[in-house]
Amino acid sequence: MSVHPQPDLRDGDVALRLDEADGRSAVSFLVEHQGRVAGKVRVRQAGDGNGELCWTVHPEHRGHGVAARAVRLLIRYAFDELGLHRVAAYADPEDGASLRTAGRAGLRREGLVRASQEDAGASRGDHRAERHDRVQLARLATDPEPTSRDGFIGVLNAALPTKRIIAQGLIRNSAGEILLCELTYKKEWDLPGGVVDPHESPAQALVREIWEELQVEVLPRSLIAVNWLPRYRGWDDAMLFVFDVGVDDQVIARAHLEPRELESLHWCTLEEVELRAAPYVTRMLHRLAHLTEGTAYLEDGSDPGW
Repeated sequence: MSVHPQPDLRDGDVALRLDEADGRSAVSFLVEHQGRVAGKVRVRQAGDGNGELCWTVHPEHRGHGVAARAVRLLIRYAFDELGLHRVAAYADPEDGASLRTAGRAGLRREGLVRASQEDAGASRGDHRAERHDRVQLARLATDPEPTSRDGFIGVLNAALPTKRIIAQGLIRNSAGEILLCELTYKKEWDLPGGVVDPHESPAQALVREIWEELQVEVLPRSLIAVNWLPRYRGWDDAMLFVFDVGVDDQVIARAHLEPRELESLHWCTLEEVELRAAPYVTRMLHRLAHLTEGTAYLEDGSDPGW
């Protein structure tokens, strides 16, 4: 099959003109903008229907959407003429222009490839080539066009930040003590609960986690705190939702613990919490001891210092 571009490889005043081709394994095009050479785009076949894209646009042609239109044309060529089903590109995490170009061409962020070897060094088998973190972006042949509503949402949704969500329950006994879990994987004791799964509500996660780890059914009564947690001991920041689960003197007697995660359960006074729990938990529980109504918004266990 010919690797020459089809007559419709044009988007307004941007067109692609064949530059060189290594059989069908790699094809590069000159990018023309208003009849002048404005840069170059390239697609390399990586096997199994996958391709890798790269592009460059000369400074004087930037700011006119040339790169995004050229990459869209290249992607269409890769799908229609080369029969690829997936194309990927890589960009420096700090290169905002390349990331915007990729998004406008319908490439969705898939993650960070850490210490990735630069193409040139890797192709030469040079293990001393510099390694840098790179954002991996990709588009499937079945993805909607980036100019469509679904395509726009798909690209934006993939690029938006995500934040870890945690749901925990505050369970007290009639003496006012707080239930803490002694965990197998960290030294600090903590409230029962856990990480919210994708597409799961915090309240649903709390019910699920307590059932999975304690074999106890609970019914969250109200949301008593939303606590933003900064980075802590290797964990990224997170939002913690704390629910009031009420008074239950018999919860320890009814519980059957998941041995991979829980060592035991304990009723603790606030003084004992200080000895056993992480500092932010202590601060949060001291603050909640004085909460009379509503939901507290906290940062690292304390009222924000506005």
